[in-house]
Amino acid sequence: MTLLLLLAVGCVAFTNGANANFKGVASLYAGGTATLRTAGLWGTAATFAGSVAALFWATELLVAFTGRGLVPDDLVISPRFVAAVALGGAVTSFLATRLGFPVSTTHALVGALAGAGLVGSGEVQFNALGRLFVYPLLVSPFVAAVAGAGVYLLLRACRLTPDRRTPLLDALHFLTAGAASFARGLNDTPKMAALMLAVPGVGVTGAFLLVAVFIALGGLLDIRRVAETLGKKIADVNPGQGFAAGLVTAGLVTTASLHSLPVSTTHVSVGSLLGIGATAGRVHWRKVGEILFAWVSTVPCGAGLAAVAYWVLG
Repeated sequence: MTLLLLLAVGCVAFTNGANANFKGVASLYAGGTATLRTAGLWGTAATFAGSVAALFWATELLVAFTGRGLVPDDLVISPRFVAAVALGGAVTSFLATRLGFPVSTTHALVGALAGAGLVGSGEVQFNALGRLFVYPLLVSPFVAAVAGAGVYLLLRACRLTPDRRTPLLDALHFLTAGAASFARGLNDTPKMAALMLAVPGVGVTGAFLLVAVFIALGGLLDIRRVAETLGKKIADVNPGQGFAAGLVTAGLVTTASLHSLPVSTTHVSVGSLLGIGATAGRVHWRKVGEILFAWVSTVPCGAGLAAVAYWVLG
């Protein structure tokens, strides 16, 4: 069971990196400021830094993603429950990554907590589920879309979003994209470190560092499909618009991380690109519809897979 726990949590962290490391730097690729490889390497490096920083700045999210307060306490400490949650989240993220859909690992884990909890005890506090998890996850993409459109229009009025690249714009864009990726590592790492703590002999520091390494490996080895969707298939943006999207993503995800709110970088990144693209009428609505369907199905998929995993592990 110890080895299974380690592999299961390692898998969910790896698939998180593969599906999400590019999200903070998607605006770099979308706006033509960086190649896919350069953006991916920068995003992974900044995410790793954020993952390490989470050990000092974002440990409060650990408690939320152990399932405590959501399911009975005796289930929270069960290795079978933790392994089922990790497997449900990992398989959900893996399937989405293979299909090129930028989904939320946070959503997958929330669904997995509920699914394994229902099968394991029949008791899930749905009020807590809605208040602590579902509400911030649902609101964040709408906030990001409105903020993206507003910030872009403001920067455009101030002539700070040129249609073409300039050395200053490139530098600022790299900084904001790096900040967004750093914030993603800060927000996502504690969610998986909470599961890693169930592995015997792994303390808090070890849990954070192991998860950071697995996330980085996922971003380095399996990023292309989601990168193409985020960078080229949601909206056509120019360098100035890409900079505005990166600025909004960095600001919102950092704010959420510092307030221990489990938002999805996926939703924030896609929302900001969508809001900015909509101001210019350059949104690929069919692809957006496909992504929204993937988002809606993430929670039930995670719940169903975790429930099956809990049953099989019994």
